[in-house]
Amino acid sequence: MNPSTSGWIEKFLRDPDYNQQIATGATDQLYTNLRQVGFIYGTSIATTITNKSDIIYSEEEKTKVNLFTALATTYYDTIENAEQDDCITALIEFYSFLDTKKSFFSFPKVLPVHKSEKLEAIIHTRIQTNESAVKKNFSHLLTNALLFIDVLAFDYYLIHDKDPFEYASKLEEMLTNTVFLALNSKEEQDDYDELLIKLFASSVRYTSISVDKEASFDQIALNAYTDELEKRYILDLASMAVWNDKQLDAGEQTFMIALGAELQVDESVVRESIHLVKTFINTHKEHISYFKYSHPALHFYQQTSRTVRVLILRNKKRLIKEISESKDLMLLLGQSTVRDLTKEEKRQIKQQLLDICKSIPSLAIFILPGGGLLLPLLVKLIPQLLPSAFNENK
Repeated sequence: MNPSTSGWIEKFLRDPDYNQQIATGATDQLYTNLRQVGFIYGTSIATTITNKSDIIYSEEEKTKVNLFTALATTYYDTIENAEQDDCITALIEFYSFLDTKKSFFSFPKVLPVHKSEKLEAIIHTRIQTNESAVKKNFSHLLTNALLFIDVLAFDYYLIHDKDPFEYASKLEEMLTNTVFLALNSKEEQDDYDELLIKLFASSVRYTSISVDKEASFDQIALNAYTDELEKRYILDLASMAVWNDKQLDAGEQTFMIALGAELQVDESVVRESIHLVKTFINTHKEHISYFKYSHPALHFYQQTSRTVRVLILRNKKRLIKEISESKDLMLLLGQSTVRDLTKEEKRQIKQQLLDICKSIPSLAIFILPGGGLLLPLLVKLIPQLLPSAFNENK
């Protein structure tokens, strides 16, 4: 089975060993397996199923296999008398709900003939480990770490038989805000730690999170998440955010214990989450590009700035046209040069910029999970594209 060629999902499902693992798998054990291979942490160093071919899978291929395995296992664990064809149909319908602009279904000129090929195209779109400047920076790591949202949202969709978009968007919002608070819990922060915190804070789309030390769990609806898998996932992403190659400082420890209390889990579960993250990273550190650098925040900023700059310059004409046609956005951008915008006005700018990014395929990265972190950089570069009148009072 080659996850980079057409037909790999059908071949996967026809294999009796793979099919047996999926059909008899349980979601609790699935999560443990996904954590062991790094999928939960945003970088798959292996697959949860045995690779029986002679092909050495790339990280992208491992992530594809792990995502599909997780989704299929969730289907078989939730639906009685599950059938392969029904599983594929359910997944395509699920992603159609999440994809309001139908970008997942913007296939090449020759449309996929089979449903399984459509699903392969969707999964390929979801995996952001293609050979590009984005590959080895923090935004890639975060984007893939948020892929488990798909699995939880698919489970929600199957159980409640309703549009999962609101659930997925709120879960993404909560996770992003929790990671922000985790970063902000450090007792000692240098310039780049503070930069990363500000990037998180300015990337929030739905709720208002303060950049000061007073930001708290009161601003995040953690009580809405009562499922054990949801709780474990929240803890694991927070543990990854506070990770360093030393011991956690007092502020980080206090934060993690408080997070566990908010989620109503035992302190031993919190300590296990921290231990497993540190063990995984220390074991596979040389294979995880993000953790090779002396200061991940500095690397994140430098790499992401270059990536965003290239994207903006390549789409300069189309972007200027779209912005110019949005009167409200133009007005707010002009006013931002002479006064500080309110929180509501800043939120409007973010939302309108996201709408514009949806209309330009090359800028799709901004609307992916984790893509909100790039918005402040987009806003920073836009004044350079617009007439000089926008900059004269800066």
